[in-house]
Amino acid sequence: MTLQAASQGLTLADLVQKDRVHTSLYTDPAIFEQEMDKVFSSTWVWVAHASEIPEAGSYKTTFVGRQPVVVVRDRKQQVHVLLNRCRHRAATVCEGHKGKTNSFVCPYHGWSYSLDGALRGVPSPESYGDLLDKADFPLIKLRVEEYAGMIFATFKDDIEPLVDFLGPAKKWMDLFMKQGGGFPVKVAGEHRFRFPGNWKIQLENTTDAYHFPLVHKSFLSSVDEQTEKMLDFVEGPGLVEDLGNGHSVMVMIPELVDLEANLDAPIPDRFAELAEELRKDYPEDQVRRIVRAVGGSGFNLNLFPNVACSMAFFRVLRPVSVTETEIHHAAIVMDGGPAAANQARLRLHEHFQGPMGFGTPDDAEAWDRVQRGSFAGTNQWIMLNRGLAKEVETPDGRRSDVSAETGMRAAYRQWKKLMTA
Repeated sequence: MTLQAASQGLTLADLVQKDRVHTSLYTDPAIFEQEMDKVFSSTWVWVAHASEIPEAGSYKTTFVGRQPVVVVRDRKQQVHVLLNRCRHRAATVCEGHKGKTNSFVCPYHGWSYSLDGALRGVPSPESYGDLLDKADFPLIKLRVEEYAGMIFATFKDDIEPLVDFLGPAKKWMDLFMKQGGGFPVKVAGEHRFRFPGNWKIQLENTTDAYHFPLVHKSFLSSVDEQTEKMLDFVEGPGLVEDLGNGHSVMVMIPELVDLEANLDAPIPDRFAELAEELRKDYPEDQVRRIVRAVGGSGFNLNLFPNVACSMAFFRVLRPVSVTETEIHHAAIVMDGGPAAANQARLRLHEHFQGPMGFGTPDDAEAWDRVQRGSFAGTNQWIMLNRGLAKEVETPDGRRSDVSAETGMRAAYRQWKKLMTA
């Protein structure tokens, strides 16, 4: 048992209650170490979008928990997720963030590996005599599956198929991908930052509407009146739904859930100029479809444990330590779509999520304060009871009003399931 919880007479299962979680989930290094094994090494973890590795030899380096991996597409177009560790003396075999290669070569002693991880060459093999069979030393592979262009990996060979793990979240992923406006969705780039806080603090944020009017007051003051009214959703008809397995969705703007519906609706004033530009090259029905896609979906989807499909971008979290988390914000655009539309999407992304934007810096400040405050007191709880009284059962899970903490309760139920398995 962990030191902090044991000192309070609590078991690991006691730390997650129906309406609260113990603060030691943010602060206890022993709990964090168990999470790396029981959560991140024991479930499906998002590693890439297919557009990030479009061709044979395309690769991306990332992490599953704290373990470095390479996501790569081989010459047969199959995707592999390989531990970024030479089988000889453990040096990483790939240091680039993204790129294209024909093979992976260890810079320390020159062991070389093919795109599928097979060991192909060893300098001076005669030194080994008959002690080295290259077939015994490929790069270690994770199990890989893909849905809607989202690539997931797991260390656990006997885990349920990805489609079963995603469950009702799949329909929301399909809706999110309509942001291509008739074109494929593509990751256009990303920016990274770290904040001095536990990874679960950020996990909670994606389906937390309660904070929006307060934390993002400066952002709301920077938009036009029509947009401000649209984003005044905390008292609106939206919802938060638990989708099972820790996943949840927060619907903020119901009329923007399906971007291909209601295309006859008036084009918002902020997109009028863009629509005129697009009409030079596209028919009206396609203009409306593209313009609707530019503004992003009217919901945030949390996929446990590490990725969110959030309005118009992917937000990926990487746990670094019990009190440090790295965040990747990946902007998405229309692959092959009109340059003016993609530029408009990037400007919207920069306005809120960008490093000089109005949204992310305020969020990060709030997360920092939560972590600092979590060290006050020795037996305190994080309250997650908002909207519990209104929560109702649905075919997909549990649902409550848009400012409910239903999404957080969903994530912690899955956390408890994995941590006590």
